[in-house]
Amino acid sequence: MSEKSIEGNGKAFLVILLPLSFLIIFLVATWRILLAAIVLVIGFRLWQEYQWQQWTRRVNPIFHQLVRENQGKLTPMDLAIRGNFPGATAKRYLDSKAQEFGASIVNSEDDSQYYYFITGSILGNILDSSEPVKQLPAQPVTKTARSLLAPPPPIAEEEEPETEAPPQPTHNEVTRTLEKQLVFGSLIQSELAKRLNVYSSTVYKRRNDPEFPEWSRSRDPDGIAWSYSEKTKEFFPLEE
Repeated sequence: MSEKSIEGNGKAFLVILLPLSFLIIFLVATWRILLAAIVLVIGFRLWQEYQWQQWTRRVNPIFHQLVRENQGKLTPMDLAIRGNFPGATAKRYLDSKAQEFGASIVNSEDDSQYYYFITGSILGNILDSSEPVKQLPAQPVTKTARSLLAPPPPIAEEEEPETEAPPQPTHNEVTRTLEKQLVFGSLIQSELAKRLNVYSSTVYKRRNDPEFPEWSRSRDPDGIAWSYSEKTKEFFPLEE
């Protein structure tokens, strides 16, 4: 090997060795400072996560109440106004809840987004309100001609069809069913509708009316008045 090639290889080796040597000397001299900085960064991140978890626990009751009041539809502004905190924080919270509960993010007509959380009571109301409307049978058209001088046939008074009355259950069946259902002290919408002999959608439309207890008393086979609880989405008998 020639002298020039050996000299060139030595210079290339020094170019690599010198920066590496300086880096090793720097790490040996400052490793304590670097380790302390890494520990501080990790500790700060853990403290931020702990603070976020504590804040989330305080906001959870507000979130649950808004879900019940708004039938599962929430926007970051709704949560920010109710909780009195920044919108960016409200959006981060809703994003975490949407990922946790599998909520849908829906685009509204005004190009804004809202989060849709489906609960059991909301799903039940959707199914109850989707019952088909009962159609009246078509009246047959008579084809028999009558004399112009003959008096018209008497018109029988037609009773107004009851569009909200399914087949009548017997009193014993209703009593036995009530005894079983009231083990928990309340009835759900479909159970009360069956007891009052009406469609579930009828109970859904009337449940918030001030006259609902008297209306339910008039249809209940035992003359029991019922009241609706917005909190539990159930119906309770009123004590006399």
